Amino acid sequence: MKKFIYIDWHRLFTSRWRFGICFGGVIVVAVVTFWLNGIPFRAGFEIVDDLGGNVFPSSILSVATTDAQVIVPSDSVYVGNPKSCIAVRLRSGRSYTRVRIEVAETPFFSHSVSEFVLPRPRTEYIIYPDIIWNYEALKANEQAEPISVAVTVEVNGKALGQKVRTFSVRSINECLLGYVTNGTKFHDTGIFFAAYVNEENPMIDRLLREALNTRIVNRFLGYQGGTAEAVDKQVYALWNVLQKRNFRYSSVSNTSLSSNIVFSQRVRTFDDALESSQINCVDGSVLFASLLRAINIEPILVRIPGHMFVGYYTDSQHKDMNFLETTMIGDVDLDDFFPDEQLDSTMVGKSQNQMSRITFDKSKEYANKKYRQHEEGIHSGKLNYMFLEISKEVRRKIQPIGK
Repeated sequence: MKKFIYIDWHRLFTSRWRFGICFGGVIVVAVVTFWLNGIPFRAGFEIVDDLGGNVFPSSILSVATTDAQVIVPSDSVYVGNPKSCIAVRLRSGRSYTRVRIEVAETPFFSHSVSEFVLPRPRTEYIIYPDIIWNYEALKANEQAEPISVAVTVEVNGKALGQKVRTFSVRSINECLLGYVTNGTKFHDTGIFFAAYVNEENPMIDRLLREALNTRIVNRFLGYQGGTAEAVDKQVYALWNVLQKRNFRYSSVSNTSLSSNIVFSQRVRTFDDALESSQINCVDGSVLFASLLRAINIEPILVRIPGHMFVGYYTDSQHKDMNFLETTMIGDVDLDDFFPDEQLDSTMVGKSQNQMSRITFDKSKEYANKKYRQHEEGIHSGKLNYMFLEISKEVRRKIQPIGK
């Protein structure tokens, strides 16, 4: 009896076809993996940064001892510490590419060698090498200085050569207001104004002693006095002693920086303002904020388009605020601020202390009016507006730069 063997040709053909596809897929994956990891690395590198070739000493010094990352890398694929500012862009070869970066010495930082492992194959990385900053040189830099940054790179033991790029190290007095990435996205860095509020300056003790000698207050208790009136009395004592130092208003705020990538403003440090007896709205605000914070009254820096003034909480719960127009500390014409009141004519024959009290009260009146007029914008987060409390939280991010 004959036996017939039935063959399901369709199933057999389909199974072989599926096997072929799977086997072919495995081969393709193997070939691609071999190609990614086996082809020699031929790409070069370039020196890059997010601030258009500018280095801001104030931004480096203020975050040197904190974990804050105010200047955020524009490329998400990066390794190293972005606070170093200067970076190298290159494309990795195989998986776990080893990179060695050597940065030559300049007057602002020492020679350094950094090594990295790039886990992804054929991926463009931004690599931040270690920069060993000379902090004293950064503090002492009062004028923009060009430096040549020379970088040598090795990838998997093979030298890619050396490249040099010129950077501009800005003045310690230049505060970075913000920067633009990808041509359109603006990053606000107004928090760096907090670096110029220096409640630790050694000169503050002398100023506080001078203020106590006026006998306007017997002690500086911060909020321990218990009332808003007690707080205001301490604030007035500070106002009075600064006026006795004969400050003059100086509108200098521009810098030599010309860029459509970064924006900055010139700010006098605490020492600069005291030595020159000159302030503008920003200088006066950070100077007064330094004194307020030194006596444990929490200050606020308020910025509106083209102007800045200082505020302070009048209670420890931070429910109520007052504001001061610090440009009125200097020798100003009160009629410029209150043209309808003709105040200057009423100042004739007044003692220095009487004049000081009048300008203090009018300063509060003027600044509080400005705050009410711009309150919505101040708290909107819009460009050229700022409400910056110099709080413990901010101090955990931004430290005083000193000098």
